[in-house]
Amino acid sequence: MNPLIKVSNVNKHFHDPVDIQVLKNISLEMNQGEFVSIMGKSGCGKSTLLYILSTMDTDYTGEIYLNNELLSGLTPNELAVVRNEHIGFVFQFHYLLPEFSVLENVMMPALKLGKKSREEIEHDAIQKLRLLDIMDQSLKMASQISGGQKQRVAIARALINNPSIIMGDEPTGNLDSKNAQLVFDIFKQLTTEFNTSLLIVTHDPDFASKTDRIIEMADGEIVSKKRG
Repeated sequence: MNPLIKVSNVNKHFHDPVDIQVLKNISLEMNQGEFVSIMGKSGCGKSTLLYILSTMDTDYTGEIYLNNELLSGLTPNELAVVRNEHIGFVFQFHYLLPEFSVLENVMMPALKLGKKSREEIEHDAIQKLRLLDIMDQSLKMASQISGGQKQRVAIARALINNPSIIMGDEPTGNLDSKNAQLVFDIFKQLTTEFNTSLLIVTHDPDFASKTDRIIEMADGEIVSKKRG
């Protein structure tokens, strides 16, 4: 079986004000349906790696494959297509647009992709909101719901184009323990029921211990890859 993601010898430098190497010869593989967490101290490079893997940062050397397609060297427009079709992203902050409804926020990535009619997209968005047990909030403005609800809406939005992988940067970092557990349970359901792949940067050892595998980073390097 070919890996969903394959990373070979990725290096990353920050050049301003001085040259600092933040990622050093990163190589890893990840399979479809795997739930993987990335851990390490602040500044170890884990978020930088995630942004490179999500195609949002292209200033690196090395090779990254997604679904056997080489992403390194693609144009910004080509990467935007890959990102919209194959990668869902959940941030620590939900980044919902407050002037739009919950339903409209979830629909936006699919409207941007433009592969389905508005009616089909609305149907898909409703299904995702039902999956996350937040359909009752669909017509509220995004500014009117709680923090935990906003993060569930952000996950629904990340799922709208049925991506190959969901990537998350501290998605439970702003949540209390009850909502953090709820988000974890949603992620676990996505892997077990829908074979969705998840790659999550987290500081929470309890969260990481329940994932399939933990990638531990230190000083820009992977120091261990162990089962959760």
